[in-house]
Amino acid sequence: MSALPTIHGEVESGFGPVADAFRRNFSHHGEIGAAVAVFAGDRPVVDLWAGHRDRRRTLPWERDTIVPVFSSTKGMAGLVLATLVSRGLLDYEERVATYWPEFAANGKDAVTVRQLIDHQAGLSGLDTVVRLAEVADLDRLATILAAQKPAWLPGTRHGYHAITLGLYQGELVRRVDPEQRTLGRFFAEEIAEPLGLDFFIGLPAEQSMDRIATLAATEGLDILRYERDLPVRIGAEILAKRGYSHAALSNPRVGAPARAARREFLEVEMPGSNGVGNARSLAKAYGAAAGRTGNLPIEDKVLDLLAVADTADDVPADDLVLHTKSRYHLGFRKSRGSFRFGSDKRAYGTTGLGGSFGFADPATGLGFGYSMNRLGLAVLDDVRSRNLREALLRCAA
Repeated sequence: MSALPTIHGEVESGFGPVADAFRRNFSHHGEIGAAVAVFAGDRPVVDLWAGHRDRRRTLPWERDTIVPVFSSTKGMAGLVLATLVSRGLLDYEERVATYWPEFAANGKDAVTVRQLIDHQAGLSGLDTVVRLAEVADLDRLATILAAQKPAWLPGTRHGYHAITLGLYQGELVRRVDPEQRTLGRFFAEEIAEPLGLDFFIGLPAEQSMDRIATLAATEGLDILRYERDLPVRIGAEILAKRGYSHAALSNPRVGAPARAARREFLEVEMPGSNGVGNARSLAKAYGAAAGRTGNLPIEDKVLDLLAVADTADDVPADDLVLHTKSRYHLGFRKSRGSFRFGSDKRAYGTTGLGGSFGFADPATGLGFGYSMNRLGLAVLDDVRSRNLREALLRCAA
């Protein structure tokens, strides 16, 4: 076994167990490079990084290292929509077609913004093959998205819109923003810059690829060593090239997750799946939301909506895409079944493929962020993230 890496950064008194859990992830759970951060409002109480930003373990993970965080990006997109709601430009209960008339095609006229962002619209897959070039052509993409027929009756079931959600959100933002900005640009100007986040939805040309960690798939014996929650049913559907999982995860065709740290993938805007940033930025954004501090441009009444504990509705809990029980609320995840995070059911956030995670815990005013470059296989609850969250909860209690 190679020597354990040095843990860099700072931990405020009382949060030492988080550092212990972070260290244990390297000694027992195959971590290559990673970072974890916790903000109490706008104050960092945990800010740690360690290991290497390449799979060969030759380049150190540094303070300013950023990494693709996949669906953890959805939380940042959710904050963008919450900002638009705060400004009266968007209403969660309004029909999407009110803002985007073409969206009404093929039985989608009654779909509300809430149903869309809570994965209930039946738009988790696309019938038209879409590649990166089409994703970058926003007008062409909007035509494809608007024409898509729902895979189930909207509002009756839910299934994770893994890639498509961000594409639909992006066009919705273009339609309602007075400046017609893309979601990535809106995020950069209205949220990332005021909060000082090192996080991008659509990597700018001036950002060097040298500071972006490369990703490593978990393969061979490492699966037996480190993985317990294997996505067997999802894998079977992908292999058979049929089913909701295959439709949601195979199109747009953007390449294997382990190849995500490349400019042609990161420079386009896929607000549900290709953000690049670090744990510090996730924690700072969610800390501002949970503690209602800083320069987050979201009104308290909207933050109250995000933090609603009881989000029960008539939609069955079974996720048609992930084949697990899921709970979605206004573009974020909530605790459900065995997957729990935060101090109570008010907590909200999003997980990312491979293990990344960010969430707000309104009960304590804490924001949490975790990013890494070894891609775990758990559907939701990566053991490394769980270890850190559980340690944090002990500290908060």
